[in-house]
Amino acid sequence: MTTNDSPVLRIAGRPVGRYITRPELPARLSPRPYLHPVTTLAGTAVTELSPADHTHHLGVGVAVPDVEGFNFWGGRTYVRDRGPTELDNHGAQRHTTFQLRDPDGFVEELRWVAAGAELLRERRTVAATELTDTAWALDFTFSLTNVTPEELSIGSPATNGRPGAAYGGFFWRARKEQEAPEVFSADTEGESALHGTRAGWIALAGAAWTLVFAGATEQTRRDPWFVRTAEYPGVGSSLAHDARLPIPPGDTVVRRIVTVVADGRLDRHEAAALVRKAVSQ
Repeated sequence: MTTNDSPVLRIAGRPVGRYITRPELPARLSPRPYLHPVTTLAGTAVTELSPADHTHHLGVGVAVPDVEGFNFWGGRTYVRDRGPTELDNHGAQRHTTFQLRDPDGFVEELRWVAAGAELLRERRTVAATELTDTAWALDFTFSLTNVTPEELSIGSPATNGRPGAAYGGFFWRARKEQEAPEVFSADTEGESALHGTRAGWIALAGAAWTLVFAGATEQTRRDPWFVRTAEYPGVGSSLAHDARLPIPPGDTVVRRIVTVVADGRLDRHEAAALVRKAVSQ
């Protein structure tokens, strides 16, 4: 069933993801729309919502820890020379309208608001596409426009002094299982080898599922990957890896990530073939 606040993505009539448009969340979690649960075609859940280890991890969405000092990620803020600090600086992403809504996707308008002011306006395009009998693709594009009269910049804990913590942008919190998932790319594997690198695609493989993440535009492919497997399973694409990302007034930042959602554990050849098919559609 589809409601105004929770469209359901479907592949050939089969539900594969629910989009929560107006979540009721405390301010410190930086309330924002998210996809959860996302499942494989066989029905295995591959997202997690507000897990005990990081209650501000909300399935699949866009989360940014520093937009001109405001926290759109949730939880504590990393402050240079102080570390993670509880601040009253949380923003919220507010759903405005759906420009388009179909069983296999939608186009949404959002407002990024903090301290009573709108900082960014977002257009989010999400589409679900069948690839094979056991795999489908989630195509996720977001466009952030600076609607203020001044330049805004996006930062991360890394740009604020915490090495290796360049999270912020598209983020997928995967399902935590007894064993940590494997992570690999076309030519290497392991969290330490892939975290912070630029790769055409990276795959996260759990007990009975594989997620393959790919930047689908040249600009998106320039963003390094944020990878976690040991502490928790999550993958993101970093908007501010080693420097803040400036957005002049009226300018727009666009990123597109396509994620293959597959049953079973894919090998490199299978992952690469499905990514090629997903990105070319």
